[in-house]
Amino acid sequence: MNRPILRSAIVCGLLVASLMGRAHWLQFVDAAELQSDEENRRLRIEAFSQPRGDIIVGGKAITGSQETASGDLRYKRSYQDGALYAPVTGYFSQAHGATFLEGVEDDLLDGTDPRLRSSPTDWLIGQRQRGADIVTTVDPAAQRAAYEGLTALDDARGAVVALEPSTGRVLALASAPSYDPAEFAGATFAEGDVFERLDNAPGKPLVNRALRETYPPGSTFKILTAAAALEHGVLEDIDTRSDAPSPYRMPLSSSTIGSVVPDEQCEDVSMKTALQWSCNNVFLDAALETGPEKMRETAEKFGFNAEQFLPVRAGASLYPRQPDQPQTALSGMGQGSVTSTPLQMAMVAAGIANDGRVMKPHLVDEIRASDLTVIDKTEPEVLSEAVSADTAAQVRQAMEFTVTDGTGSPARIDGVTVGGKPGTAQHGADVRDERPYAWFVAYADGPDGEPAVAVAVFVDPTEMSVSREDIAGGRLAGPIAKSVMEAVLKR
Repeated sequence: MNRPILRSAIVCGLLVASLMGRAHWLQFVDAAELQSDEENRRLRIEAFSQPRGDIIVGGKAITGSQETASGDLRYKRSYQDGALYAPVTGYFSQAHGATFLEGVEDDLLDGTDPRLRSSPTDWLIGQRQRGADIVTTVDPAAQRAAYEGLTALDDARGAVVALEPSTGRVLALASAPSYDPAEFAGATFAEGDVFERLDNAPGKPLVNRALRETYPPGSTFKILTAAAALEHGVLEDIDTRSDAPSPYRMPLSSSTIGSVVPDEQCEDVSMKTALQWSCNNVFLDAALETGPEKMRETAEKFGFNAEQFLPVRAGASLYPRQPDQPQTALSGMGQGSVTSTPLQMAMVAAGIANDGRVMKPHLVDEIRASDLTVIDKTEPEVLSEAVSADTAAQVRQAMEFTVTDGTGSPARIDGVTVGGKPGTAQHGADVRDERPYAWFVAYADGPDGEPAVAVAVFVDPTEMSVSREDIAGGRLAGPIAKSVMEAVLKR
């Protein structure tokens, strides 16, 4: 072979080897990165190529898959009662991605989760199966009572969370204003306009207020303050009289804080009476005497300062790490630097109802394959032993007295043991100008005497046509809490 031909053969061989090497590199090294690249349209075509598994509430599918009229994205998501269940489902959109259960459980819903492959051949070729169904813990009657209660308040923004205290099952998860995810499930220009309008709306309908927004919990936090003071021996029992004067002079300050009721009604009263009339002085003093470390310890045992996963992520509620004396005192009445999601305050009420044991909240009961095989089931899990059973029993006694003989009366249900605590929470740079938030937390026992439901209701009345003087947790949030508890008790 002459030299020019040999050189050409060597060059051609090197080129072929380079091409083969590059092909193998793409196939075995870069494949995963290319497969997951956001610009890879094949991913979107594949994601919308077949019907998706459904999200189930009360035994019925609240989602579906609708065949599109044109384009290479064959199916789009459909929703039943979309606005009612949006805080549970989130959205699954051809143009805007996925959120909440639609996003967290995406691999199961679209059939790509390895647990859905039923044969060795499926594993070998990576066969995509029909998507699984996500069976939720949501009680449809409780969910509707929560949502309709919020929307009945003209222009209110708010949220409701209801839990089963003994298991942590999420029975209701509502947020208002809400949206219908079906309105932008596709990729048309009109649907894009709907999403942009919702995304920029002043009321933030796309925000899940139940899980992702934190607010000062106001007087509802007083049940946690009472639990902390009793648990750490600051108070002997719920009937021990306090020596806290009313109005109460703040530490390191000449400022004083009074209560809504007359000062003489709160002077040197017991914790039980203080909870009954929401006397600020007793809780300011109790938090200060308990101290920031023990207050924070108790708050964290109830779930503060940690994100929760339902499996949808819930934002962390905050108790300050190193508060000074004034901030510690203010934390006793749920003000200062304390902030909470509605989920967190429902967890506090549920923990008190459940003898001081806080259960890990969960939204998914089980996951079922298309052949109805259960491939995963959530078992109740203890998050923490927040306080002793004796402490919890004493706080329940005070909460039940607050409902029968105090400010919690809007949640009273004939023939049912109900404990509750309303609250208003100041916020903003100038609390004199800002309308306070309205809260109500409560629990109700079932016919067997065991706690059946715990609920937290949050209402932001900023846009409501109601005077500032008429804003109170009992008045705005109490009736909603009652209707949700009644819905659960009628199951």
